[in-house]
Amino acid sequence: MQRRITPAALLLTAFLALTGCGTNTGTETATSSSPASSATPSPTPSPAKTYTDADLSSLLSTLKDSQGRPLTVVPAAQIDQGIIKAKEVLKNAVFTPPACNVFADSNSQIPEDSTYAAGTTVSAADKTAIVVTVIALKDAKELRDHLDASKKASAACSNFTVELAGQKITTEVQEVNAQTKGDQSFAALAKQSLSTGEKQTALTMTGIKGNLAATAVKAGPDVTPNAGPELAQLIDTILAHG
Repeated sequence: MQRRITPAALLLTAFLALTGCGTNTGTETATSSSPASSATPSPTPSPAKTYTDADLSSLLSTLKDSQGRPLTVVPAAQIDQGIIKAKEVLKNAVFTPPACNVFADSNSQIPEDSTYAAGTTVSAADKTAIVVTVIALKDAKELRDHLDASKKASAACSNFTVELAGQKITTEVQEVNAQTKGDQSFAALAKQSLSTGEKQTALTMTGIKGNLAATAVKAGPDVTPNAGPELAQLIDTILAHG
């Protein structure tokens, strides 16, 4: 069973991606502190765009990686099964420091009003895989609040360990200077080491536009921040529809 642990090591990163969670880099426009004129009524906010799971899957089906390989859309039933399995594993995970357990707590719940889809592409040549996920909520503020909560938690969790699936996984997270064309962006490189000596690196990038969030994760033994432009292009293609 030892050889089956590596997917478990990536489970935390993949599940964070699926739920559209990450660290907000604070690129959103700041609210002016000047008092509003009483003679000028507040504008009525435009209703949020709505997306079905099928809509989001259709967006993913148009994507190709840097080698021209189209992404394979993950069936909705398979995504739901993955969420259930992730919940089961994270429920029994032990985080050190304990404050980092917030990653399991905050990502074990998928908002009921959300729609989501995922797609993947694999390169056997460089032993990498890319997972792109997209999630839409009716309330854009809920998504921003979730990201803000993750930002606060990440300050204490740049280095942490988690015990799950019978193994201890040490993770080092380093924020990467990368940007999407969304209203908010985040990118980080996570280096994971198992107690068996296996190592894996994943570059995660998230972009948010309105109530739509897209996350791309590239994982492999030798992934570096240089993969950022490739992930940003995938995300920007999705956010163009936001």
